[in-house]
Amino acid sequence: MSRLAQGDICWVEIPDAGRRPALVVTRDAAIPVLNAVLVAPVTRSIRRIPTEIMLGSEDGLSIECAANFDNLRLVPRWTLTDPVGRLAAVKTLRLCHALRAVADC
Repeated sequence: MSRLAQGDICWVEIPDAGRRPALVVTRDAAIPVLNAVLVAPVTRSIRRIPTEIMLGSEDGLSIECAANFDNLRLVPRWTLTDPVGRLAAVKTLRLCHALRAVADC
């Protein structure tokens, strides 16, 4: 991918998990200098818990799904391939809330 940013939803090629969409969590300023970025896998299993962000058509996805912050992964930047969508601007604060919920702080 050319310019990667926090909130982007991209396909990621994970060796042990296959190809799946993921939400980029790493902060924008760090992405250009890192070889790997933190992502939240996107899944169709929706539990409606504080460690998930609901995603849908407003984020560029064709079906309702969720970014799961309980399963954050550090992935090499080169494994992020085609863009899928982008976290809607009204949901950006939810990313911070989900991270807080994961750490229970």
